[in-house]
Amino acid sequence: MTGKILVSACLMGHAVRYDGRAKPLHHPAIDRWREEGRLVTICPELSAGMVVPRPPAEIADGAGGEDVLAGTARVMEISGGDVTEAFRQAADNALALAEQTGCRYALLIDGSPSCGSGFIYDGTFSGGRHAGHGVTAALLKRAGIEVYSDREIDRLVERIAAAG
Repeated sequence: MTGKILVSACLMGHAVRYDGRAKPLHHPAIDRWREEGRLVTICPELSAGMVVPRPPAEIADGAGGEDVLAGTARVMEISGGDVTEAFRQAADNALALAEQTGCRYALLIDGSPSCGSGFIYDGTFSGGRHAGHGVTAALLKRAGIEVYSDREIDRLVERIAAAG
């Protein structure tokens, strides 16, 4: 086995998203990886003590997860609450779990201010989005873990096959 895969809990069917829903990802590779014992499931926000449901949150001012990690951007709830520290703790928890369990890859839900790896929302709560990483995705990438969005599962399948 060439490495375990950290996976967003919502993709595994857990109702942990801010709105109390799941976004299950149905793909033959998920079933195979589950049978092989490769999947390590986490909802970073829940690991940091956030509740379900919770107010929507976005990284403010069109910034990204790297900016949050650098201390130059905030994660804000639509209600005005600052949840930056919770998102930083969530990222730290996800990285610690990935390192403890030998995850070389991460398969994360796109768009999330935590797990987004292809796009994130722009902080206006208007549906606008831009290319970027959420806080957890940014920290995992910085640590050398290969991060893939749910829309890139076929690329991850190819990458794992190539790794042997």
